[in-house]
Amino acid sequence: MERNEEFKAEETIDVNLPKRDFKRGIIEIIRSGKSDDELRLSMQDYHDNDIASALEDLTPEERKIFYRIMGDEEISDVFAYLDNVEDYIEELDAEKAADIIEEMDADDAIDLLEELEDDKREEIMHLLDDKAQKDINLIQSYDEDVIGSRMSTNYVSISKDLSVKQAMRSLVEQAADNDNITTLYALNDDGSFYGAIELRDLVVAREGTPLENIIATSYPYVYANETISECIEQLKDYSEDSIPILDDKNILIGVITANDIVEVVDDEMGEDYAKLAGMTEESDIDESVFAGMRKRLPWLLVLLVFGLVVSSVVGMFEKVISGLTLIVCFQSLILDMAGNVGTQSLAVTIRVLMDENLAFKDKLKLVKREVSVGFFNGLILGVLSFVLIGLYIAFIKHTDIQLAFLVSGCIGISLFIAMLISSFVGTIIPMLFKAIKIDPAVASGPLITTINDLVAVITYYGLAWFLLLNIFHM
Repeated sequence: MERNEEFKAEETIDVNLPKRDFKRGIIEIIRSGKSDDELRLSMQDYHDNDIASALEDLTPEERKIFYRIMGDEEISDVFAYLDNVEDYIEELDAEKAADIIEEMDADDAIDLLEELEDDKREEIMHLLDDKAQKDINLIQSYDEDVIGSRMSTNYVSISKDLSVKQAMRSLVEQAADNDNITTLYALNDDGSFYGAIELRDLVVAREGTPLENIIATSYPYVYANETISECIEQLKDYSEDSIPILDDKNILIGVITANDIVEVVDDEMGEDYAKLAGMTEESDIDESVFAGMRKRLPWLLVLLVFGLVVSSVVGMFEKVISGLTLIVCFQSLILDMAGNVGTQSLAVTIRVLMDENLAFKDKLKLVKREVSVGFFNGLILGVLSFVLIGLYIAFIKHTDIQLAFLVSGCIGISLFIAMLISSFVGTIIPMLFKAIKIDPAVASGPLITTINDLVAVITYYGLAWFLLLNIFHM
């Protein structure tokens, strides 16, 4: 036994072993005073992400050394890992900045240019070569909500009529400018999309093998004018390194890569989260107070109107409130639970509705399930409320036990009904929004909560008026 324990102790891995500080090593190299050739050679050992981290701790003068010793393509690779890359572009003269931006993928170049001041952006745009300007203008010609605005022009295409040897030669030539080579795209003579070739299939193919034999002619693709919300699920499901994007004539004009898809999904989730919070757009930490107000105020105005409606409905039950002041204490309980249940159903429904291929029977199944969940949860919590609140009113508030349980019974039944209806409302409203081509996330948490407040108020005070005042004449 002791020998086994000793063996296990020897096999234990020390997870606290010190790791090499790459960022500190890069900073020391830049500050070493070595010749440019020696600095350039030393920097080649480090990953672009580590270099990007080190740049943030260097002074502007020290960064000038980096800009001087590294090539434009190498700098553009490092800039891809920087959060506020526009701050570093501002340190460069316009011609150097243009040379670096030319080396970037067009979609990344656009993101960078949009962060620059208007004068600087215009100056750099005029200095870009024709190909870079053409690619940027192509992507910018598409609206922000369509997939064409997110595509990259970094891809390799070949004619379907080439031999394997010719295709390999074409790949080598294009790889100098396009590093997205995992998948090659085969085109017809008119430039229309024909199919795709996996790089590994091309590499292992015998020289005499017809190229047709390794072309996948049923490879997935999307059209540039498809909205992001329409095709995002399709893009996620295929899990390819890149998927071709075609124009309305089936001409290959770009691709969307796995990294682009991750960014698109992240942006879509951010927008949906903003809508769920009752904002028109996603908020940003650097935005102005006015911009934040502009995004939030429209929904707040809508919710104010709904709130006034709820308040006016409460006013209709003034007789109930004045005659049974005790029930007012438990109004927030009914409203909060109804709002919580509705928001839960809303979150589940929006997630399910992201599947564009959802059949009608599946939607009915979802409604049935959510209503069933609301029914049984409402039943359990209603019974618990009946017992616990009845005991509370009777023994803590020192109220007649019959009156106490009549009031708690009204609360329990109201809670059950409100939760049941809220489950239905939280499920059906986003479905209705979806049916009329409105983003279901617009059926935001605050909106659902306000509607459920209205439902809960009518249910609670209506039941109190009917049962307590008219049936039991309290």
